[in-house]
Amino acid sequence: MTEPKVSAIICTHNREQYLGAAIDSLLNQDFPDFEVVVVDNASSDRTSDIVKARPGVRYVYEGVMGLSVARNTGAKEAKSEILAYLDDDAVASPSWLSALYDAYQSNEKLAIAGGKVTLIWPDGITPPLWLSPGLSGCLGAYDLGDSIVYIKQPGMTPRGLNYSLRRTFLEQIEGFDVNLGRVGKNLLSNEELHMTERALKLGWQVAYLPDALVAHNVSPERLEQAWFLSRGWWQGISECYREQIAGKAGPRQLLLGGERLVRGLYKSVKYFGDAAQRFDNLVYAYGQVGYLSAAIQGMLSAPFKVQNPEPELKIEKENS
Repeated sequence: MTEPKVSAIICTHNREQYLGAAIDSLLNQDFPDFEVVVVDNASSDRTSDIVKARPGVRYVYEGVMGLSVARNTGAKEAKSEILAYLDDDAVASPSWLSALYDAYQSNEKLAIAGGKVTLIWPDGITPPLWLSPGLSGCLGAYDLGDSIVYIKQPGMTPRGLNYSLRRTFLEQIEGFDVNLGRVGKNLLSNEELHMTERALKLGWQVAYLPDALVAHNVSPERLEQAWFLSRGWWQGISECYREQIAGKAGPRQLLLGGERLVRGLYKSVKYFGDAAQRFDNLVYAYGQVGYLSAAIQGMLSAPFKVQNPEPELKIEKENS
């Protein structure tokens, strides 16, 4: 029996309300030769029942919490050279796998590829006035246009919810860094950015594919301003850790973080009359507090460990 051409992998943790639709979007692909693997990352809801109710979908349990751990488990269980990761709260367009596979077949140097991401808003909810285009990216939105773009700057890397890799590259770098990526409810990130950095340094290519379209559900709790501030905090910690593993740690981080903190606060005041610009810069500034806290921790104690969550946030809601 020949191996499937693509392995579609969903890593999930307690997302029963979205998981079924994510799996069904894979089962409805127009691509003829693929497998679906669902990695249950220590869920306590109906995840197992939802997966097992869909014949042909392979269920794998991973008891060690962490998105990067689950992704590595999925790669080990998968049979294909091309690994396509879809988030458990996303819906892939019918030609998603076809677009990804064709890109890898036509370019042997392609290590990572992902596509455009649109947002699915909850029924009866519209984007709040304080949500800037930049912060929409925190919800997964990703659009570099209607043409293929080869990524040169890691900050432009494809979103993890619509993400694929060549197994050869993943094995070359020995998998996803388990110190990056979400663990439970913490919002540690930057694992895809780190992967792009490594791919480019090793001579591989990374591509944005507009036809590999995925839609991402916006859960209601992510429309609270406190969620975005928490996301900014963890983004700062993630960036600090990425610099540390790249050998860029040290006192210079304090200077950079301090400068960015001041710049963010200044712009939040400068654009006070614009709710979206004001909040965008406030989130940016708050992220620098997380960055600085991680930098100080890194200088006081080796090696880096994620241990202190951000302070509890209680803010008044703005009108949407």
